[in-house]
Amino acid sequence: MIAEHLTALLSLAWLLWIALVGVGLILERRSPAATLAWLLALLFMPYFGFLVYLLFGPRRLYRRRRRYSRARARLIQSTHHLPPGQIPPGFPETGLERPLARLLERLGQGAPSPATDVTLLENGDDCFQALETALAAATHHLHLEYYLWQPDRVGTRLRDLLVEKARAGIAVRLLLDPIGSDRITRRFLQPLRDAGGMTAWFNPLRLRRLRPNHVNFRTHRKIVVCDGRIGFTGGVNVSDNHSDAHGGLAAWRDTHLRIAGEPVHRLQFIFLEDWYFATDQAPFETEFFPRFPDHPAGPWLQIVESGPDNNRHAIAQCFFAAIAGAQRQILLATPYFVPSEALNTALMNAALRGVKVNILVPKRSDSWLVTAAARSYYDDLASAGVHIDEYGPPMLHAKLLVVDERIAVVGSANFDNRSLTLNFEAMAVLYDAGLATQLTRSFEADLNLARRYVKPGRRATLGQRLGEATARLLSPLL
Repeated sequence: MIAEHLTALLSLAWLLWIALVGVGLILERRSPAATLAWLLALLFMPYFGFLVYLLFGPRRLYRRRRRYSRARARLIQSTHHLPPGQIPPGFPETGLERPLARLLERLGQGAPSPATDVTLLENGDDCFQALETALAAATHHLHLEYYLWQPDRVGTRLRDLLVEKARAGIAVRLLLDPIGSDRITRRFLQPLRDAGGMTAWFNPLRLRRLRPNHVNFRTHRKIVVCDGRIGFTGGVNVSDNHSDAHGGLAAWRDTHLRIAGEPVHRLQFIFLEDWYFATDQAPFETEFFPRFPDHPAGPWLQIVESGPDNNRHAIAQCFFAAIAGAQRQILLATPYFVPSEALNTALMNAALRGVKVNILVPKRSDSWLVTAAARSYYDDLASAGVHIDEYGPPMLHAKLLVVDERIAVVGSANFDNRSLTLNFEAMAVLYDAGLATQLTRSFEADLNLARRYVKPGRRATLGQRLGEATARLLSPLL
C-alpha cells in the first residue's frame, strides 16, 4: 500500500514538473517543432530527457542580461561610439550596403564606421606574427578573449609575451572559455598573474550551484584589443593547429582581421561587457576609447555580436539578409554547416533565381557528427543549383561570407545553430569592394584544394543515409 502511494506521488510530481516546464517552454515562444520536440522528450524519456534538459535546455541567461545592462550604462558614459547610432555621412547610398547596415543598426549593433586600416590575415602564422607585433607595441592595455587557447608552443609564446607586457606595467586582461580552453591550468596562468596580469573564465561550470544547463552557453569569440586602437577578430584560435610549424602538419585554413581605427571601439565594448559578466567589474575610463580622426580613408566596418542573452540573433539575421539580397554571387566558407530552415531555404532560393552560390566546407571537420549532419543538407542544395566543395585536408576553419564582391562577413560564427543561437559570437561586416574582391580571390584559390560534391544517388548506402539523417535530428544542439 505504501509503495503504491509513493508511486502515485512520484507520478504526480513528475506530471507537475512536466506541466511547469511545458509552460516555460511555451512562454519561450520558440519554433513549434522545437517546443514539441522538448515536450515529447521530457514526456517519453523521463530520466534521459530530464538530464538532457538540464544540460541543454532552452533557457536564457537572464542574469547575464541584467549584468550587461549595468555594464552598458557605465560604458555609455565613456564613449559615444555605442549602439544605437545613426549611419554617418559618407556611407554608400546604393546597393545592399545601406539596407544591411540599417538592419543591423536597428538590431542594436551600432552604426558602421570607417577604419583607418584593415588587414586580411589568411593563415595562422601571419595572424600570430601580426598579433605579437601589436601586443609588443602596446603602451596602455591589452584585452584578449578566446574560446580556445592551448598550452602548446604558440599558446606558451603568446602567454610569455603577455607576462612581459604585464611586468612593464601594461594592464593585461585575459578572458577564456573553460570548455574550449579546458587544457589551460592554473599553473599555466600563474606567471601572468604573478606579473600583475588579470585572468578570468567566462561562464565557468558550477554544478554545485545547480547550473548545469549553462554548459551550453559559451563564448566562441576571438577578440584582441590593443590600447583601444588596434583590434583583431576572426576564426583563428591560439593553437599550434593554425601554424605550419606544428610537427610538419599543414595548418588549418582560416581567416582573421587586423583592424585599426574607430571600429575597434565596438570590439572593446563587447570585450568589456564580457569581462564585466565574468568578474562583476570592468574599467570604464574614457582612455579605453581613444578618439580618432574625423575623416579616415579606410574601409567601412560594422561589428556584429550575438548570444543567447538576446533573442534577436543579429548574426543569423545578417547572414539571411545578405544572402537574400545577393544579385550575382554568394561565397560561403564554414567548418560547420548545419543551417536553420530559413538559411537553407535562402541559399536554395538564391541559386534558383540565378545567383551563383558556392559553399566551401571541410571534407572532414574535427567532429564526425557535424560532418554527417552537414551532408544531409547537400543533396537538396545541389538540386537547387548550389555548388558545394569539400576542402582539404588540411582542416578548413574559416568563417566568411562574400556577396557580389561588395560585402564580406568575417568572424567567429559558424553556419550552424550552435553559433547562431547558443554561443556568444562576433563578426565584422566589411562594406568594401577591395577587401571583398581579395577574399573572393582567396576563396577561388581554395577551390583548387577542394573537390566538388556530387549527389551519390543510388550509391549511397542505407547506413550512410540513416547516419546522416540521424545526425540531422541533433542539429539544434550542433
